Amino acid sequence: MDQASSQDTELAIYMGKSNPKANEREPTTVIQGSSHTVRQSRIRNFIDGFKPPLEHNLTAETTEHVTSASNEQNPPDNLKGPAPEKLARKIKHRHLQLIAIASCVGTGLFVGSGKALANGRPASLLIAFGLIGTMMYCTVNALGELGVMYPVAGSFAAFSTRFLDPAWGLAMGWNYAISWLVTLPLEITAASMTISFWPGSRETNNAAWVAIFWFIVVSINLFSVKGNAPAPKAEFIFSTIKVIAVIGFIILGICLNCGGSPSGEYIGARYWHDPGAFNHGFKGLCSVFVTASFAFGGTEMIGLVAGETANPRKSLPAAVKQVFWRIILFYILALLMIGLLVPYTDPGLLNGTGSSDANASPFVIAIHNAGIDILPSIFNVVIMISILSVGNSAVYSAFRTLAAMADHQQAPQILGYVDRNGRPLVAILFTAAFGLIGFIAAAGADARDTAFDWMLSIAGLAQIFNWGSICLCHIRFRRAWAAQGHSLNELPYRSQPGIYGSWVGFIFNCLIVITQFWTGFAPVGYQSITGAERTESWFKSCLSLIIILITCVSFKL
Repeated sequence: MDQASSQDTELAIYMGKSNPKANEREPTTVIQGSSHTVRQSRIRNFIDGFKPPLEHNLTAETTEHVTSASNEQNPPDNLKGPAPEKLARKIKHRHLQLIAIASCVGTGLFVGSGKALANGRPASLLIAFGLIGTMMYCTVNALGELGVMYPVAGSFAAFSTRFLDPAWGLAMGWNYAISWLVTLPLEITAASMTISFWPGSRETNNAAWVAIFWFIVVSINLFSVKGNAPAPKAEFIFSTIKVIAVIGFIILGICLNCGGSPSGEYIGARYWHDPGAFNHGFKGLCSVFVTASFAFGGTEMIGLVAGETANPRKSLPAAVKQVFWRIILFYILALLMIGLLVPYTDPGLLNGTGSSDANASPFVIAIHNAGIDILPSIFNVVIMISILSVGNSAVYSAFRTLAAMADHQQAPQILGYVDRNGRPLVAILFTAAFGLIGFIAAAGADARDTAFDWMLSIAGLAQIFNWGSICLCHIRFRRAWAAQGHSLNELPYRSQPGIYGSWVGFIFNCLIVITQFWTGFAPVGYQSITGAERTESWFKSCLSLIIILITCVSFKL
C-alpha cells in the first residue's frame, strides 16, 4: 500500500470507518437518492461532529500511527499532553514553516511600530527591535531543542512544570493563555479601525465591523477540518499575502529613498539628521520594548504546535531556522525603510486617532507621502488581512493552551473537552467569548484607545515572562542532561547559540522587565502628567506580573 492510501486508511479508522474503500463509494450511493437525503446526511454529520468521540474510534492501529509518526523518544509522564491521544498529529511541514515565518506579523509591526517611531525615533526603533529579535532568536532555538526532545501539546506550561516548579508552570500556562485571550479583541478592534482609513466607511458603526471580523476569525477555527492547525489553508493565504507585501514594500522603499518617487526627490538618511535619530534618550529606547515584544509575539507558536506535528524532529528544526529570516526580512529591513521614509514628527503618526488606528501606520504614511494614490489603500487591505491573521492565530494559541492545561489538571476539566472532529470545543467557545470585548471599539475613540493600551500592555509584557521562562527551562534541562551523563551529541536537535544563548535571552528578558517597571513608574514626559496618570501607567507596566503572582500564590495555598 502506498503512502497516500495508507494515510487514507488511517484517517478512516480514526473517524470510525472500518472500510474506507467502501466509504469512497458512499457518495455515489447517496447521490442516486433524493437531495433531501443528502441534506439530512450532511446536517446529521455536522451535528454529530460536536459530540464526544466514540471510544472504539481510537484503535490500536491509530494510536501506534500517532505515537510512532514522530520517531522521537517517549516523553515522561508529566510531559504527556493531549496530542497523542485526542489531537492527532496532523500539522504538516509546510504549515509549521508558515507559522514560523509570518503567522503573527500584524498589528505590532504594521500599526504599533508607528507609535514606537513617534516615541523613540528611528534609531531607537531599530535598536529595540534588533535587541528583541536577537533575544527571540536565542529563545526560539532553546524552545526548538526542548520541543524536539519532548514534543507535547501545551509545551510552555509543561516545560515550566517539569524543569522549574509546578506553580510556575501553572502561572506560565495561564499567563500565555491570557496574553492571547486579550490579543484576540485587540486584533479585532484594530481590524475594525482599518476600515476607517476610507472616509466613506466612517458613517458605519464600528460594532458592525467588529461582529463581522469576530465571526470570520472564530469560524475559521471552529469549523476547521478535523481539528487541524489554525485553518492551514487560510493561514497559508494570509501568510503568503504578508510575505509578498513586506518584500514589495522593502523594494518600493529602496526605490522611493533613492529618488524613485513621482517627485524624483532623493531622501537618503535625511530624517535621521532632521528631526533626528533618537528621542528621549535611553528612556525613549526602553519605551519601545513592549511594542517590539508584542510585534514578535507568536514566534514561539512553533513550540506550541510541536505536539501535533507529524514529524517534530524534521519540521521543528527547519521552522526554528526560518525565524532568523523572519527577523531580518519582516522587522529589521522593513523598519529600516520606515525610519528612512517617515520622520517621527509626521502628522500622520501624531494625529492618528490612536495607536490602533490604521491612519497611524507608518507603512501607509510612507506610501502616501510619496504621492502614490492607489497603493495606500492596497496596503491598508494587507494590514487588515494581517491583523485578522494574527487574530486567527490568537484563537488557536489560546484554545490549544487551555485544552492542554485542562489535560494537565491546571485548568477546569471542561476546557479539555474534544469532540469527534478533534476540536477542543469548549476551549474554542471560551476563547471566542473574550473576542466580544472587541465591541468596545463602538464605545468611542477614548474608551477604545484606553482599552487598546491596556490589552497591549498585558500581551506585550506577558510574552517577556514566557520567553524568559523558556530560556530558564532550557538552562535547567541542559544541566540535568549533563548530570545524567549524557552528551550533547545525543540530542536530536541542538540550539545553535547553545546554553550561552539561553543565558543571554534570560538575562535580557529580566532587564526588559526592570526597564518596563521603570518607564511605567516614570514614563516619558512624566513631569507634565498627573499622579493618577502615573499610577495608571505603573499598573499597566506590572499587570502581567500581578497575574503571575496571584496564580502562583493560589497554587501554593
